[in-house]
Amino acid sequence: MKIEILIIIIAVVWTLPWKGFALWKSARRGDSIWFVLLLLINTLAILEILYIFIFSERKVANRIPSK
Repeated sequence: MKIEILIIIIAVVWTLPWKGFALWKSARRGDSIWFVLLLLINTLAILEILYIFIFSERKVANRIPSK
């Protein structure tokens, strides 16, 4: 039973920083749909990593640049 607890702890330690950064980045960019998806769906950080490195890098033509 101890190995199961260790696996859960490793998964939580792996997921929390990715989820936190992805949520922060989606909130800063105003991506409310992504924010809700990232908040509700737990994919062991797969969706969060995809958002950070792929989907948040897309340029929006009418976006006002931040200072």
